[in-house]
Amino acid sequence: MATRKIITIDEDESFLRKTSKPVEKFDESLHTLLDDMWDTLKKYNGAGLSAVQVGVLKRVFITATDGNKEYVNPKIVEVSKRRKKCTEGCLSVPKKYDKVMRPVWVTVTAQDRNGKVFTETVEGYSAQAVCHESDHLDGKLYIDIVEKN
Repeated sequence: MATRKIITIDEDESFLRKTSKPVEKFDESLHTLLDDMWDTLKKYNGAGLSAVQVGVLKRVFITATDGNKEYVNPKIVEVSKRRKKCTEGCLSVPKKYDKVMRPVWVTVTAQDRNGKVFTETVEGYSAQAVCHESDHLDGKLYIDIVEKN
C-alpha cells in the first residue's frame, strides 16, 4: 500500500472535470487502488476520496464518515426531498470551505471491491460525503454548487 498524489484544481482542474468510467475488472489492480486510496485519505485526514482525485478515471470512491466504506460503480437511486445546508471542503480544493445544499439522506447502489452488489441508505454527514464523492465521478466539484447566501 502507498499514498498517492492528490490532484488539485490549481494543478489540473481539467482532469478533475472528466467523467469517470465504470469498473469492469474486479482484480488486484482495483484492490491496490482502493488500498492506496485508504492510505492517502488517512494521510490527508479527509472524509472521502474518489479515484479521479488520485489520477484514475474509474467510478470508485471511499468514505470514512460512518465506518470505512468502498463504493465501486455507485449510483444514487433515491434522495430525500428535504435538504440541508452543509459546510464542505475538498482535498482537491485545498484550504477552501463553502456552504452547499445536500439531501438529508440518500440511497446508493454500488459494488464492493469483489463485485458484490449492495444497496444502502445513508444519512447526515455520510449522505453528504456520498453526494460529494459521486459528483467527482461526473466531473463536478462542490464549488459548482456553492450557496450564495
